[in-house]
Amino acid sequence: MCIRLFFSFLLIANVAWCQQKDAPYVLLISFDGFRYDYVEKYDAPNFKTFIAKGASTEGLIPSFPSKTGPNHYTLITGLYPGHHGLVDNWFYDPDMKKQYTMSDRNSVRDSSFYKGVPLWQLAQQQGIKTASLFWLGSEASICGQLPTYTLPYKKSMPDMDRVNQVVAWLSLPEKDRPHFITAYFSLVDTEGHDFGPESERTKDVVLKADSLVGVLMKSLDKLKLPINVVIVSDHGMVALKQEAATYIVLEDLLDLTDTSMVYVNDGTQAHFYTKNIEEVYEELKKKENHFKVYKRNQLPTQWCYDNPRVGDVLMVADPGHYIRVTKFHPPQTNSHPSVFGTHGFDPALVPQMNGIFYAQGPAIKSGIKIEAIQNIHVYPFIAKLLGLKMGDVDGELRFLAPALR
Repeated sequence: MCIRLFFSFLLIANVAWCQQKDAPYVLLISFDGFRYDYVEKYDAPNFKTFIAKGASTEGLIPSFPSKTGPNHYTLITGLYPGHHGLVDNWFYDPDMKKQYTMSDRNSVRDSSFYKGVPLWQLAQQQGIKTASLFWLGSEASICGQLPTYTLPYKKSMPDMDRVNQVVAWLSLPEKDRPHFITAYFSLVDTEGHDFGPESERTKDVVLKADSLVGVLMKSLDKLKLPINVVIVSDHGMVALKQEAATYIVLEDLLDLTDTSMVYVNDGTQAHFYTKNIEEVYEELKKKENHFKVYKRNQLPTQWCYDNPRVGDVLMVADPGHYIRVTKFHPPQTNSHPSVFGTHGFDPALVPQMNGIFYAQGPAIKSGIKIEAIQNIHVYPFIAKLLGLKMGDVDGELRFLAPALR
C-alpha cells in the first residue's frame, strides 16, 4: 500500500513538473498611478523602446471607482470591483461587520474579503509556480493558497531591490522557478498625489520608473528565457486645486454622530450603511452640489457596482471636487503645493483616469497599437499567454487578441 502511494505521488509530481517545465513565462508589472500620456508627455526613452518592440493600447480604462485596490484586484481576477468585492480602497462589509482598508494588515490578509480566482491561483491550480511582489491580494490565502513565493508589503523597499527580487526569482533552478510573476511599484503614484501630475517632481519620478524598465529589460535579456513582459497601471491622475472650493464637507451635510449609520469616506466616494435609507438619501439629495447621490438600486449599470459593500447610499464627487469629513484649513506655509493629485472618478467622465498597457515578448507582436480597452480584459490575455484554462470572468480575450502572435 505504501509503495503504491509512493509511486502515485511520484506520478503526480512528474505531471506537475512537466506542466511547469513546458509553461511560458509571464511577468506582470504595475506602476501605480502611471497615466496613459506620461510616456509622451515626459519623453520616457525606455518605455518608448519597450512599446516599439511590442504591443500597446491607447489607454487602459480602469473600472469604477478608479482606485488602487479595486483595480489591482480587477487586473488579477478579470472581474469588476462590484463582482470581486474590493469596491474601494476603504469600505465596510455589513454582513461581516468589518471594515477593509489597504493600510490595515489584518484586513489585507483576510481572505473573506476577496472573491474571484487570482491569476497566481489559476496558474498554481494548473501546475505552474508563481511569485508576487506586493500585488494586492497576494498576502491572503485566496482559494486556499498563497502564491508559491510572496513577500509581505513593505513600502520602504527600494525600487531597485524590487527589480533585483524579480530577477532573483527568475534565476532560480528550473524546477523551482516561477513562470508567472507580479510586481508592484508605487513611486509614480506617490509623487502624483503629493504634487499633481503636471509637476517637475512627477516628471522626475516617471523618468525614474523609465530607468527601472531599462535596467529590468537588460537583466531579463541576460537570463536568456522566453519571458513575456506586460506593464500596466491601475489608474491615472488628475490635478485638483488645494482650496476650500474643491472640497465637499460631510459634517455640513449629515449628522455624523448618528450611531445607527456607518459611513466610510474615500475622497471621491463616500459610502453610507444604514437602515434609514430614504432619510439619508433625501437629506443628501436636497443638498446635492458638486456631487451625485445614489441609492444602491439606482447605481449606473455600466459601473457593474451593485454590491452590499458599496453601501445603501453612495455619494460620488463631481470631477474637480473631493469629499472631506471636516472643513478644509489652508496650509500655513507658502511652500505647500497649490494643487494635489487624485483619482477615483468615473473614467468615462475624466479621461485622465486612464492608465497604461504595454506588452513585449516572444508571444507578442511588434509594433501593434490597439484602442483603449477596459482593464477587465488583461486577465484573459495573460491566461492565454500562460496557456491556462479559466472560468467565467467579466473580461474577454478578443480585445487584446490582435497583440498575440
